[in-house]
Amino acid sequence: MSSKVGDPSQSGQSRGSHAVLYARVSSKEQEKEGFSIPAQRRLLREYATEHGLKIVREFVDVETAKQSGRTGFREMVGFLRENPSCRIILVEKTDRLYRNLKDWVTLDELDLEVHLVKEGEILSRDSRSHEKFVHGIKVLMAKNYIDNLSEETRKGMVEKAEQGIYPSMAPTGYLNTEGPDGKRTIEPDPSTAPIIARLFEWYGTGNHSLREATQMAKAEGLRSVNGNVFSKSCIHNVLRRRLYSGDFDWNGKAYAGSHVPLVSRELWNRVQAILDARFEKRARKAKHDFAFSRLIECGHCGCSLVGQIQKGRYIYYHCTGYKGKCSEPYVREEILEERFADLVKGLSFDREVLEWMSAALRESHADEKRHHDGAVTRLKAQYSRLQKRLHTLYDDRLDERIDAEFYDQKAAELRAEQDRIQKAIDKHQSADRTYIDEGVQLLELASRAYELFQKQKAAEKRRLLNFLLSNCSWKNGTLTAAFRQPFDMLASTNIAYQKKKAAGMASSDLSENWLPG
Repeated sequence: MSSKVGDPSQSGQSRGSHAVLYARVSSKEQEKEGFSIPAQRRLLREYATEHGLKIVREFVDVETAKQSGRTGFREMVGFLRENPSCRIILVEKTDRLYRNLKDWVTLDELDLEVHLVKEGEILSRDSRSHEKFVHGIKVLMAKNYIDNLSEETRKGMVEKAEQGIYPSMAPTGYLNTEGPDGKRTIEPDPSTAPIIARLFEWYGTGNHSLREATQMAKAEGLRSVNGNVFSKSCIHNVLRRRLYSGDFDWNGKAYAGSHVPLVSRELWNRVQAILDARFEKRARKAKHDFAFSRLIECGHCGCSLVGQIQKGRYIYYHCTGYKGKCSEPYVREEILEERFADLVKGLSFDREVLEWMSAALRESHADEKRHHDGAVTRLKAQYSRLQKRLHTLYDDRLDERIDAEFYDQKAAELRAEQDRIQKAIDKHQSADRTYIDEGVQLLELASRAYELFQKQKAAEKRRLLNFLLSNCSWKNGTLTAAFRQPFDMLASTNIAYQKKKAAGMASSDLSENWLPG
C-alpha cells in the first residue's frame, strides 16, 4: 500500500508507530537556502506528532552524499537492522536521504516505509509500480545533480591547470600554500624537497636499481604525508611524476606549471628513459578485450568467469578456480551473448507502455516543479533583500555617513553573495527544465537496450550490461541476473503487459498499475 502524506489513515500504522528521523545538509550554501538541520528536524518532529509516530532515534549527516557510507546514514542502517520493530524513516525529501544508488539499494533491502514529508509520499513494499518507478527516477535525478556539481568542480580545476597552477593536493616534496593573488598553489617542502631531488639524481646515474633507490630514500628519512615509509612501487610513482620537473599532467593533458621545479626537465627525461628501458620487457598489455570479463561469477564457487582464446579464433569462458578445482565446463562467448540478449530484450516495450510511464513522470514533475519553484522564490527574496541593503549602503555613502573604503568593501561582499544566489537560482531553473527530459531519456534507453546491445563492441556491451544488470551468475549452462532499479520494474511491467495482451485484455486493464492516482 502507498499513500499521500496527508492521508492519516495510512500514516505508518501498518508498520508500527516507531520511526527514525534522518536529516542531512551537504554544504553551507544549503544552510543559507533554508535546508538547515534544525529546520529539517522541526519539520519532521511536527509531522511525527501530527501522525502519531514516535521518533526513537535521530540521525544527522553534514557532508556530501556522493559517496555511500556517510557516518549518520551508516549508524541509521545499523540501528534499523538491529531493531526490526522500527521500520519507518522520516526524511524531508528524496535527495536528503540518498544521492547514490548503493544507499538506495541498501535501504530497499531492509523493507522499510519511507515518509518523504515535503514530497507528500509514503513508499513501502506495497507501493504501486508507478510510485516506485517515479521514486527511482528521482534518485537518479539526485545522483545526476551531484554529478553535475562534480563536473563544475572539475571545470574549475582544469581552468587552474591552464593557468599553470597545480589544482590538487601537493605530493611529497611540496606543500599547499596560498599565493600572493590569493589562489591556492604549491611550493617546495623544506624537509622533503631536497630528498626528492637527490632521489632523481641517484636513479638518473643508471647505477642503482629501484630497490636500491628505495633503501637510499628510506635512509635519508623520506616519509609520506602520513609518516609512512615509501615502498618500491611508491618510489617508482615518484620518479614517474612530471610535476617535479616544473610541468604536470592533469586530466590526460600536460601543462606547464608555474611552481618551482625540484629537478630539471633534462634529468626527469633521463630518469624516464632508464625506467622505460628497465621495464620494457616486463610490461604486458592485454591482447584481447573480452565482452563479459569481470561481469559473471561462477554459480558453483563464486569465482569470476574469464575469457580465453582457443585456436586463435574461438572465445571461451571458464571459472578461474581460485577456490579450488571447479566442475563448471567451458562455455562459448556466443552462447553467453545470446543469453544476455534474451535478458535485455525484456526491456523492449511497446509504445503504449512507454506512454503509461511517461504519464507517471509527468505527474511526478508537478511535485518536483513545486520544490524548485519554492527554492527559487526563497532565493529571489534573499536577492531582493541584498539589493535593498545595497541601495541603503549607497545612500549612506552619498550622505557621507560611511567612507568610500567601507562602502567598496561591503558592496563587493553583497554583490558576491548576489552572484552566488543567482547561480543557485539558475541551477534550480535548469533542473526543473531537464527533469522530464532526462526521465524520458532513461525510458528510451531501456526500450532501445536490446538494439544497442546487438550493435555495440565488446567494451560497450560490458558497460551497458553493468548499467542494467547486477549479480550475473553462470551455472550448469544457465545465466541468472537481476535488473538494477528502476529497470527491474520496467522489465516486470513489460512482462505482465505482454502476458495480459496475449490474453486479450483491454487496454484499461493493462495500465492499472501505472496510471497515477
